[in-house]
Amino acid sequence: MTNWIIETITGAGYLGLFLLMLLESVFPPIPSELIIPFAGFAAARGELNFIGVILAATAGAVVGMAPWYFAGRFFGLARVKWLADRFGRWFALNSDEIDTATRWFTRYGPVIVFVGRLLPIIRTLISVPAGLAKMSAARFFLASAAGALLWNTVLVSAGYLLAEHYDLVERLIDPVTIIVLVAVVALYLWRVVTWKPGQSPSRLG
Repeated sequence: MTNWIIETITGAGYLGLFLLMLLESVFPPIPSELIIPFAGFAAARGELNFIGVILAATAGAVVGMAPWYFAGRFFGLARVKWLADRFGRWFALNSDEIDTATRWFTRYGPVIVFVGRLLPIIRTLISVPAGLAKMSAARFFLASAAGALLWNTVLVSAGYLLAEHYDLVERLIDPVTIIVLVAVVALYLWRVVTWKPGQSPSRLG
């Protein structure tokens, strides 16, 4: 997997990094922690620009969150709760959890979005309740961009500084990638098996 990430970044440059981060935001098959350090390596070798890497990664992350955010706003709270109690097993959530998330976003939206950008998996999921809570697009994307910019700067810097130990880092990241993927799948399956609909009935219209 690391070879595929490296080839995408070095072969397609900033566009490749942008697309990887967009994919990670839309559907997180691998977290950004396993993508961006390699872009830092490329910057240290002079293949990419340090600032350009940070900006491309941040742009991809923010654009990738847009579909989830606008889906939440478009479908609306009542419809999403109805869908969650009928098909939510496969998305590992129910209407009660959507209500809880919406209340949190109504109260602490920008802070949650900013902090959520630093957490794997959560960084994707936070977009839906933000849309459901009708958090303004300006506040959502500003908080998202700020969080993504901070985290991407940290990861790119780490990759840049560790460039001399590239082979060692690559050997370490491969098993970490597998562990992360197995953990995500296991958590998802556990949620599917233990899923129950919300306690309060959800209705449309």
